[in-house]
Amino acid sequence: MDKWNNKETIKNSSFISTFFDKTKEGKTYFSYRMKRWLVVIAIHLLFFLSFSIDIQILEGTLNGSRFLGFHLIDPFTTIQMFLATYEMPVNIIIGTTTIIVFYLLIGGRTYCSWVCPYGLLSEIAEKIHNSLVSKKIIKERRFNHRVRHVFWIMFMILAFTSGYLVFETINIVGILSRFVAYGWSLALSWVLIVFLIEVFFSRRAWCTYICPIGTTYGYLGKVSALRIQWNDNCDHCMVCHDVCFENQVLELTKAKYDKEREEKNIKKEYITGADCTLCGRCIDVCHSDALKYDFRLKGLI
Repeated sequence: MDKWNNKETIKNSSFISTFFDKTKEGKTYFSYRMKRWLVVIAIHLLFFLSFSIDIQILEGTLNGSRFLGFHLIDPFTTIQMFLATYEMPVNIIIGTTTIIVFYLLIGGRTYCSWVCPYGLLSEIAEKIHNSLVSKKIIKERRFNHRVRHVFWIMFMILAFTSGYLVFETINIVGILSRFVAYGWSLALSWVLIVFLIEVFFSRRAWCTYICPIGTTYGYLGKVSALRIQWNDNCDHCMVCHDVCFENQVLELTKAKYDKEREEKNIKKEYITGADCTLCGRCIDVCHSDALKYDFRLKGLI
C-alpha cells in the first residue's frame, strides 16, 4: 500500500498489497498486518511442533497452555470453570494471573489481532464480504456491537447453571487451536459455517458481536498500558475508519472535536476504547503520521 501518494484503503486494495507498506522515500517494508500474521502463525507453529515432535516450548492450546513450563490460562475459561465447578486450583490462578498481567501491559484485545487464529480467517472473509458488497451482490449488515456483553453474560449464566463449559462447544477459537495442535475434527465444519456467515451475511460477525473471549480481553484493554496514540497531524480523511476492525474506537479522529481541542490545547490523545484490538491497520494507512503505538506508562518509568 502506498499511503503517501494516495489514500488507499484496505477495502480498495488487493489483499496481498496490504501486507506491505512504503516509506515517503518509496522503500517497501512489512505492514503491521504482515507482522500480525507472522506472529499468529509463529505462535501456532509452536503449539503444533510442541505436540508433534515434543519440543516442549508452547504446549497445549489457547484455553490453557504452558510456555517453557509456565502455566498460561485464558481468563474467560477460568471464570467459566469457577462458575461451573466452584473450584480454583493453584496452577489455574497462577496461569490466569500471568495472562492478565501480560495483557494489562500490552493491551487487552491484542489477543484478538495478534494471537487468535480465527482472526486470520476473519480477515479473509472480510475481504470477500467487502468485495461482494461493493458489487451489490449482498447487503452490508451491521448490528449494535454492545450485544457482545449480552452474550458474555449469557455464557457465564450457562456455565453456572449447567456445571458445564457450554461456550466451548461452539468456541471456534478453541476448535481451531485444538486443530492446530492435535489434528482434524468434525467441529471444523462449525468454523466453516461461521466463516460463510461473515462472507455472506455480516462482516466480522463472530469477533464483533459474539466472542466472549475478546470481550473479556477488552475489559482489560480499557486500562492497559500500550495504546494507539492520535496527534493533531490528522487531516480527518477517515481512511482509518474504513479499515478499522472496531471503528467506533476511532471517534476522536473526527473533525467535529477540533474546536474543543483548540480551546483546551490538546495535541495528543490516546484511543482508550475497550474494543480496540491494537491491530495497527489504522497506522498502516495513515498518510499524515497521526497515529502510532505508545506505551502510556513510559512517563512514570
